[in-house]
Amino acid sequence: MFKTTSELEKILDDPNLLLIDTRSFQEYSNGHISNSVNLDLFSFHWIDTSKEGISSFNQQFKKIFSQVGVSEEKTVIFYDNISGMLAARGVWLLEYFSHQNVSILDGGFTKWKNEGRVWDTIPIGYKPTNFSGIPNSKILAGFEYILENLDKITILDARSQEEFTGKLVRAARGGHIPTSINIDWKENISEQGVFKNDENLSELYQLPKDKEIITYCQGAYRAANTYLVLKKIGFTNIKVYLGSWGEWGNKLELPIEE
Repeated sequence: MFKTTSELEKILDDPNLLLIDTRSFQEYSNGHISNSVNLDLFSFHWIDTSKEGISSFNQQFKKIFSQVGVSEEKTVIFYDNISGMLAARGVWLLEYFSHQNVSILDGGFTKWKNEGRVWDTIPIGYKPTNFSGIPNSKILAGFEYILENLDKITILDARSQEEFTGKLVRAARGGHIPTSINIDWKENISEQGVFKNDENLSELYQLPKDKEIITYCQGAYRAANTYLVLKKIGFTNIKVYLGSWGEWGNKLELPIEE
């Protein structure tokens, strides 16, 4: 699930590798790892986790992953500038669609470039496939599930403290989902832009490893980064709340705390 720059370099010319740059097209055009295609994942927010909403989400992402060339036999590696939220979102999405071989590039393009590895500015075209991933509901949560299980689950809010307290409002309402614990996703990343080591991460997340945990943020990007980190240190029952605060904060009937 985590690839180092040296591990990626060894397989860069493998025809079974699909390397996906999740940054904006402008950043990609200014320089990207050779052979990578661009998929600006920040373009795909989703704030409807009703049953119909999830069904539409599944259909849309099957089309997106088909377009960029994901298929069952491909080794897929996502990256952004650091071990960031965009690449993490990509990994979580493909795990949700039961893809067996997906990773994030630890340190991203910044580390790759700083190490003097090969990169270029020529865009790579897609080779579309017919992606038929099978959704795994065990790692995705909707608002109804959270509401029904508030007293049974541990909710991790990966946003900033200002968002958590309601000082910074990014929906109809500010605040957080009741009972949630705030650990800013930025705490997952070292100053060098790579994931912190397991010992430091375990100190950060002092929770029972088998507890059911649901992560959320504003749009399930930072939450996906925390999802990966929790898996990294041995947590076994983690879901990402796809709609996150973009949905919860705008549904006026749902309970909040400030």
